[in-house]
Amino acid sequence: MTELLKTAEIWVAISFLIFVAFVLWKGLKPMLGSLDARAARIKQELDDAQRLREEAQKLLAEYQRKERDAASEAEAMLAHAREEAGRLRAKAAEDLKASIARREAQALDRIAQAEAQAEADVRAEAVNLAVAVTHHLLADNLDAKESDKLIDQSIKELPGKLH
Repeated sequence: MTELLKTAEIWVAISFLIFVAFVLWKGLKPMLGSLDARAARIKQELDDAQRLREEAQKLLAEYQRKERDAASEAEAMLAHAREEAGRLRAKAAEDLKASIARREAQALDRIAQAEAQAEADVRAEAVNLAVAVTHHLLADNLDAKESDKLIDQSIKELPGKLH
């Protein structure tokens, strides 16, 4: 065994083992601490990522709910607008019918007035024509004596007709 200790390879191996033992003794604790710290940091990042993912899912769910609410509200508004448009359309049709009825009544009144005026004009013209014809006939067929007699008779009847 003494011969074994005289070879350089053995001393290199022993010194290498001592070096490795020294490095492990002095460096193992900081290396393990560094690995533990890194593992803790990674675990913290994973926890943060999980928390952020959950928050993002909550926000997504909230925005989806708000979108559904907005869509249902828009649908309700659209239904209300359609209903209101229907009411306005019905009211406009009703107003149009009433307006047409009023105009028709006005037109019928104007026609009736025009008919009455035309009838009055025809009667007046007929009376004028009858008076003119009578005047002409009386002037042609009546002599002065008969004319005086008719005038006297009309004067006598006048007081009875005025009262």
